Amino acid sequence: MIQRRSWLAILSLSAAAWALPAMASDEAPDAMVKRISTEVLNAVKADPAIQAGDINRIVNLVDTKIMPNVNFTRMTASAVGRFWRQATPEQQKQLQDEFKTLLVRTYSGALGEVKDQTLSFKPLRMQPTDTEVIVRSEVRGRGEPIQLDYRLEKSAGGWKIYDLNVLGVWLVETYRTQFAQEISAKGIDGLIASLAQRNKTNSARS
Repeated sequence: MIQRRSWLAILSLSAAAWALPAMASDEAPDAMVKRISTEVLNAVKADPAIQAGDINRIVNLVDTKIMPNVNFTRMTASAVGRFWRQATPEQQKQLQDEFKTLLVRTYSGALGEVKDQTLSFKPLRMQPTDTEVIVRSEVRGRGEPIQLDYRLEKSAGGWKIYDLNVLGVWLVETYRTQFAQEISAKGIDGLIASLAQRNKTNSARS
């Protein structure tokens, strides 16, 4: 499991990058991430409820600001791996719902740690015809800088994020290993049940 310190980057600063619809479908991916990161990072710092871990406020942030700018179907499918094609439409929906809840509830407390962090972006390497890119950045604050990279794909509505890399670890790959073990042992319904139980436990602790 990715350490809580690393998820400070994911749920605060990367949430910023997922926050609002792009100004234009042809906006460069690094420009989109940088613009929105700055806007939302400031908003998170100014919201005491989010910093205190208010689940309702965080869920509202995810649903209204983040999800429209993430290809979460692709993210979930990649995390489930080859088993995704074996899942029924209902199972796929349940997997997406439970996975989103897991990410939100497990790491919501990290938002309360947002203090004086800033983002530094590296030059984007891409060709005009590229439809998938990686935007590389660092989170700077107290301690060593935290590597934070984004995988984006170009869609009809603009660039969408579908994976994150924190300190050299890609989010989807981390969960793919865990999910594969669960499915191999208990099947797809077993994974759904396991995620639901973890979410229930996290909810009871919040």
